[in-house]
Amino acid sequence: MILVSKYLVPKGYSGLTLFPFILLKERRLKTDKRFINHERIHLRQQLELLIAPFYLIYGIEFLIRLIKLKNWHLAYRAISFEREAYSNDNNLDYLKRRPFWNFIHYF
Repeated sequence: MILVSKYLVPKGYSGLTLFPFILLKERRLKTDKRFINHERIHLRQQLELLIAPFYLIYGIEFLIRLIKLKNWHLAYRAISFEREAYSNDNNLDYLKRRPFWNFIHYF
């Protein structure tokens, strides 16, 4: 389910996926197929990890990358879940053929 709210999405981000919701800062993003595909990849990742472990791993990996890279944006982009989503968000058929736990290849 896609919800639009400029108040629920943190400053500096356009969208956020909190299972089972995709939160968007702007209504126009609902028609951005690449952006929605990116967020749907995150929904699949969250389901595969039974939701709560996804957030735990995401947070730990972000902190490790932040300590190593000393840059918030670079640390965010280096998270395995983000790397998979950014690498495949232009492929609108990706989720149809994506192997289970494919994010592991991005660690």
